[in-house]
Amino acid sequence: MPSSKPTIFFGEVMLRLSPPNRELLLQSAKLDVWVAGAEANVATGLARLDHATRMVTALPATPLGDAALHALRGQGVDVSAVQRRDGRMGLYFVTPGAGLRATEVIYDRAHSAFADAPANLWDWDALLAGAGRLHLSGITPALGPNGTEAALTAAAAATRLGVPISFDGNWRGKLWAAWDGRPRETLSKLVSQADILFGNHQDVALLLDRHFSGEGAHRRREAAEAAFQAFPALKLIASTARHVEDSDRHRLAARIDTPERGFQTDEIAISGIVDRIGGGDSFAAGVLHGLIEELSLEDVARAGLALTALKHSLPGDASLFTRRDLDAFLEGGLDVRR
Repeated sequence: MPSSKPTIFFGEVMLRLSPPNRELLLQSAKLDVWVAGAEANVATGLARLDHATRMVTALPATPLGDAALHALRGQGVDVSAVQRRDGRMGLYFVTPGAGLRATEVIYDRAHSAFADAPANLWDWDALLAGAGRLHLSGITPALGPNGTEAALTAAAAATRLGVPISFDGNWRGKLWAAWDGRPRETLSKLVSQADILFGNHQDVALLLDRHFSGEGAHRRREAAEAAFQAFPALKLIASTARHVEDSDRHRLAARIDTPERGFQTDEIAISGIVDRIGGGDSFAAGVLHGLIEELSLEDVARAGLALTALKHSLPGDASLFTRRDLDAFLEGGLDVRR
């Protein structure tokens, strides 16, 4: 059964367009389309694991907005709080990597219905009533002044109402570079109100404007300790360590840090990668699932690693796997399930 208190997700819902069969963009006159967006991906992944999730966003009052709404609702996400307004649908294009060719992302989301929405469009006192958690990411403030104000307003309301906040750094340099925002200042304000941070030593280095010189797990622990000292509200930091051999084979480990200790899983090899986009969102969904289920620190990390590993086998942005799939992976069942 879904958890009783819903996790509220705030961010832009977009359409992702990708060429089929690992072709280059418009190599042939075909594009595959998926509903996407970092926060929506986490909401979908968590809903598929039988947890209550609610998406707060703005979609255009067009057939494209209708399709996105229908897709989220079909995966079990509560879309009752979605606002419909004039404007366009945010888009982004992904050319999947292959072999030694890296994946490439092109954004087309300026002046979307969400990006241009005023911060006062949402009544956060009503939206957060009875909520178990608010989940935000660094993408929303990167969209521009409206996105920055909207994210800060949502976080301030959650803090005032005593609703815990999880924040995924999701650094998007291309978006920040498109306007004169102040990412370190804005992201630090958001992280200072969160009790969970999804981010690694690079995210912490950006926030604190400092370099961490260690290697591997030691560097990650050093960064985590610095973050806990700088942001006293933080209780947990979740991250992955990825080594890319080529586009088809990665090695991945998951890590959870608390102020008292850290745990890092063994590295696993992920081969035959179908699509790595959304892997971080699946990791976040797996971690939140483990925390809601009150699993041990070690099992929370393993759940996050398992869900992101499974996501690499699936085209599109979101994890569509169930508890049964997650349990089977954790049990090591790779043979045909009959």
